[in-house]
Amino acid sequence: MNNKFVLALAFTSLAASTASAAPVLRADITVISEIVTVGDMFEDAGALAEKALFRAPLPGTTGMVSLDAVRQAAALVGLTEFENESVARVRVARASSIVDAPVLADLITQDLLTRGIASGETTVQAIFDTPDLAFDAEAVAVPVHLINLRYMPGSGGFAARFVIAGKDLPVDVTGRIELMVEAPHLAASLPAGALLQATDIEMKLVPLKFVESAGIAELDQLVGKQLQRQSRSGLMLKASDVTDPQVVQRNSMVTVYFRSGPMTLTVKGQALNNASVGQPVQVLNPVSKKILHGVAMANGSVGITSTLNVAGL
Repeated sequence: MNNKFVLALAFTSLAASTASAAPVLRADITVISEIVTVGDMFEDAGALAEKALFRAPLPGTTGMVSLDAVRQAAALVGLTEFENESVARVRVARASSIVDAPVLADLITQDLLTRGIASGETTVQAIFDTPDLAFDAEAVAVPVHLINLRYMPGSGGFAARFVIAGKDLPVDVTGRIELMVEAPHLAASLPAGALLQATDIEMKLVPLKFVESAGIAELDQLVGKQLQRQSRSGLMLKASDVTDPQVVQRNSMVTVYFRSGPMTLTVKGQALNNASVGQPVQVLNPVSKKILHGVAMANGSVGITSTLNVAGL
C-alpha cells in the first residue's frame, strides 16, 4: 500500500475523531458571574460555550445540580450529547470578594477626607454597631460602593449605605466614628528635672476631641526640655509639663558678673532660686549678706544688668 495514502488516511481518521469529540461534563466548577454557561459546565464546549444554562448560586456559596437538570438545560441550548465520567451531580461554587469592616471603614475614611471632615494627619476609627461585619460580594474589581454617609460630629454617630456587588438590595450599617491624632507620650517613668530626649517620647493615637480640650505639644517643644514634676510612663505630654533646662540650682554657689564697659566685677554667691537661661535669679553674697538680682546665663553664672545694689558687692 502507498505510504502517502496510509498517512493521509490516518490524518483523515484523526480529524474525524476530533470533530466528533463530545463535550465532557465537569464534576466540580467555580464561576465568577451570576450565570453558569455551557463552557463552565463542560470541557471542549465548542461553539456553545457562551450559552447560558443556570443561574449561579450567590457569591461565596455552593450549589449542587443533578445530572437530569444538566441534561434538560443542555438540550434547551442544543447540546444533546456529552460525555459523562460517572458524574451524578455537579458541584457549582461561586467565587466571591470579602467585604468586611476594614473595607467599609476605608470607604468611610475616604468620604470624610473628601469632605474635609478628616485630614491627612487624622486617623479615622469606625466602630460598627454590628461586630464582625462581613459580606460575600461578587468577584469584581470594585465589589462595594459607598452611596451615602450621614455623620453627626457632636455624638460621633454615623449611618452609611453601601451597594455590594451581587446583592440586590443596599446594605445599611450604623456605628460611631472616632477621629484620632498622634500625641506625644512619655515612654518611661522619669523623675522631676529629667531632660527629655527623643527616645523618651513615643507617639500614640488619642481622640482628637481629647487633644483639643487638653492641648497637645509638638516634639520641638519637648525634646531638650526638663520635666516639671515626676511623671509616669504613658503620660500624654503637654507644653506645661516641661520647662527650659535649669542652669542655676537653688542653694548652689554661682559666679555673679557685673560688666560696665571694660570693667568686669565678679563675686561668688549662693543662688536663692532655680532658674533657666534668661530667668531672674536672686543671689546672696555670704560676705556682705546683700541679695543681688541678676539673670541666669547659659554657662550657669548670673549676670547683673542693673547698677542697683552693685556698690559694695
